[in-house]
Formats: sequence, structure tokens, C-alpha cells
Amino acid sequence: MNIKTKKKSKVWVVYILSCSDDSLYTGMTNNIGKRFAAHNQGKAAKYTHSRRPVKLLTTSAKMERSDAMRLEIKIKKLPKTKKISALEKYAGRRGQMMKVDIELRRRKRCASQ
Repeated sequence: MNIKTKKKSKVWVVYILSCSDDSLYTGMTNNIGKRFAAHNQGKAAKYTHSRRPVKLLTTSAKMERSDAMRLEIKIKKLPKTKKISALEKYAGRRGQMMKVDIELRRRKRCASQ
């Protein structure tokens, strides 16, 4: 008797990083902690290698890989000013908390100028 077992699908998130030159990097992963550490070590992406240190701005809610890929592509096509607000529509609880941090940084930047 053969019993087919379903493979446990991994959960994926889309994330946005702020680089040291104030540019944004959008990516997707199934292990945000490991991927974030790799970005800061210069081992994750060519783009972020020369723009360290990076800061995690926000993440999406957990989703399947195909959905994460679609969302990542959609966000990468947007201008910088709209990327964060677009991802926040899909934000999980952590993303909502990060939204407050982003707003505080924006206010601090505006006040210093």
C-alpha cells in the first residue's frame, strides 16, 4: 500500500532593504534572518555587496513561492517612492511594526535638512 505524502511547502516573504547609499533592494526568501545576515556579509547579492550595511525596512506576509515571485516583480517595477507602500499592503505583523520605524526615520531625516 503506497501512501503519498504531501511535501510541506515552504513559506516565502518579499522584503525591502535600505542600503547605505539610500537605495532600496527588493528580494524574496524563505528564511529572512539568514538572508538578511548574508546581505550584510556581502554574500547575498551583487547589488548589496557594495552598499553595506543594509537595514530591513519591511517584509510581506507569508505566502507561497509563486505568489512571492509575482509580488517581487511587481514591486521592482515601481518607482522608489511607491515600493514601500505597495509592500505594506501585503505586510504581515512585522511589516506593520516596521512601518512605524520607517516613518520615524523619514521625520528625522526631514528635520535634519
